Amino acid sequence: MRSNFDFTPLLRSSIGFENLNRLIDIATRAAEGDTSFPPYNIEKLGDDSYRITMAVAGFARGELDLTVQENTLIVTGKAADEAQPAERRFLHRGIAKRAFERRFQLADVIKVTGASYEHGLLNIDLAREIPEHKKPRKVEIAATDAPFIEGEGFVEDQAA
Repeated sequence: MRSNFDFTPLLRSSIGFENLNRLIDIATRAAEGDTSFPPYNIEKLGDDSYRITMAVAGFARGELDLTVQENTLIVTGKAADEAQPAERRFLHRGIAKRAFERRFQLADVIKVTGASYEHGLLNIDLAREIPEHKKPRKVEIAATDAPFIEGEGFVEDQAA
């Protein structure tokens, strides 16, 4: 069951958080579907570096695809059609190799810097790259020409 909530009253005093409604909508949609496969970890490796590690045992490197589109990292896996040898018969098949698509929402300042695949684990490296115009900066406070006498407030220029 899906509920639609209106978060407009919470956004009245916020500036620049237009994506909040979209993120909440994505989260409620994800809660309805199967989000358990494949399992993954998100690690913070340093002040500005992160790693997503996904357990994709059974998939070959060529069966995995990474795409970054509009602040969304999309990881897909699709098993290649392989002919099974006639002598191979599974009594139990516990290693899932079903197709999947996993989406991760990325902040504007997060960039995918690389990916590697080893021992059934897909590692996706991310870095926070803050542009100069978004970094904190000091703003100089200009002095006024009007004299200030403590306790009396501002005094107009006597020459006028």
